Amino acid sequence: MSRNGDVEEETVVTRTNRPDPFLVACRCFSFLTSLAAILCIAVNVLSAVRSFKHASDIFDGIFRCYAVIIAAFVVLAETEWSFILKFSKVLEYWAARGMLQIFVAVMTRAFPDIIGERRDLFLLQSIASYLLLGCGVIYVVSGVMCVGFLKRARQNQEITREQAAKDLEELERRREELEQLLLSERV
Repeated sequence: MSRNGDVEEETVVTRTNRPDPFLVACRCFSFLTSLAAILCIAVNVLSAVRSFKHASDIFDGIFRCYAVIIAAFVVLAETEWSFILKFSKVLEYWAARGMLQIFVAVMTRAFPDIIGERRDLFLLQSIASYLLLGCGVIYVVSGVMCVGFLKRARQNQEITREQAAKDLEELERRREELEQLLLSERV
């Protein structure tokens, strides 16, 4: 109450729908990992084309083709597409994702070209492999610390919150419709 006896209106502070900072950080890291895997795909395609074109080493070309396929699988796993995660349940666990990324990084770095011939390709291979290797190590360490479990729990909480907000909006809309019907019947 104020001094003159009037009742002050209560202000209700509602929580704004801000995204969870942890989930935003996870999405950014997933995007970075996808970019690193795409760079690995590009480098391995260039190396495979070079190997097949010059017929220098057919084994290296086949090896690079496998690296491209597995790196594409890493990119798909980072999208967290439900079909991919159903197909390979082990990729839900961050430690497994990290090991797959480390494997692709090692495949990208294996059989380096002679530095004198294609220095630019060697540099791209090094950048792509070390970038994906770093992401893979972070995934493995985070997986051991159960960060993936925390992320899934927060995602479920966010989905539940969004669904509750949609349900509330639907109930409000329905209430307004019923009030309009009630008012129209009274008149």
